[in-house]
Amino acid sequence: MKFILAGLVSAAVVLVSPFMGQLQSFLRRSLTTEQYVLLFSASVLIAVVGAIAYAARHIRVHRVPRYAAMAVALGIGGGYLWAVGTPYPEVNAVERVHFVEYGLIALLFYRAWRPAGDLSIVILPLLVAFMVGTLDEWLQWFIPVRVGEAHDVFLNLVSIGCGLMFAIALDPPDRFSISLRPQTRVQAPIIVAVVWLVFATFVGQVHLGHAISLDAHVSFRSHYSVEQLDALQRDRAERWRTDPPKVLRRLSREDQYMDEGLWHVRTRNSEEATTAWRENLILERFFAPVLDTPTYASPDGNRWSPEQRADLAAGVDVNAPPYVSGAEPYPIVTWSHTLYWSVVAAVTLACLATSMFAKRQQDVEQF
Repeated sequence: MKFILAGLVSAAVVLVSPFMGQLQSFLRRSLTTEQYVLLFSASVLIAVVGAIAYAARHIRVHRVPRYAAMAVALGIGGGYLWAVGTPYPEVNAVERVHFVEYGLIALLFYRAWRPAGDLSIVILPLLVAFMVGTLDEWLQWFIPVRVGEAHDVFLNLVSIGCGLMFAIALDPPDRFSISLRPQTRVQAPIIVAVVWLVFATFVGQVHLGHAISLDAHVSFRSHYSVEQLDALQRDRAERWRTDPPKVLRRLSREDQYMDEGLWHVRTRNSEEATTAWRENLILERFFAPVLDTPTYASPDGNRWSPEQRADLAAGVDVNAPPYVSGAEPYPIVTWSHTLYWSVVAAVTLACLATSMFAKRQQDVEQF
């Protein structure tokens, strides 16, 4: 039953995430920034105070070390949120909500594994909650206007660690052994393999890309190869001719091709002449439909007029060093795809082999 509860809460956190963007947008329109921040901050404060009050009511023995562990958990979480805080109070307020969410998920999975009484009560809740955070960010990556990346997954991991520390202090195991039980030695590598495969696939889709060279002086990073960009450019030019994306549908699938084009538009429009010129060359070569088509992000399109293009060309520094675009808002790495997936497969198979070996040892011991 405890595993079912932890699973249901985790599923709710992941599946509700596409709607959170709509809720946040509605609240930002309805409230002032101060009211918006106060609402989220008060919600987090109520949750934390409620958890402390619950602990005060139920902790009867070894109070000093247990309260100390809780204080450390809250201190680490608060310190980390402060250290990675942004200049935008409304963004920071939402991050604090995530801290409570993933602390709760860690607590629920800990309660489910607590009877094991071995190191798995720490390792497995940490891993499974980490996988939930990965799935949450992965789903957000597919949703327009939402952002999901590995940095946010690791931010969730800090929340998970703090929640797990709080949970252990609140309800320590009746017994504990640093070594794993035979059954755990069979199960744990399988769970590690699943979590690893989920996270590696997430990174492969969101962060693994290609280095694209326009010429000897201009290059950029993309999720797509040159051939894929050319195919997508033809597809969008044809499709958007009769069905331009003029309406933002928050619960639809993100058009990653258009999104990449808009990265370069925003960079082009905010930089000096030489950088703007080179970003525009990238757009003209690979993202022409983003320039020519009215969208929800740019109702009038994004192509420069001939006069504007000529004015910018006059200000270009022909002796500028080669340019590598940094338009992407999160890291895209250009590792060898073959090597990357080979390592992913090797680690997965090693985990499964470890589980099989542990199972064989268990069978021998029982025999």
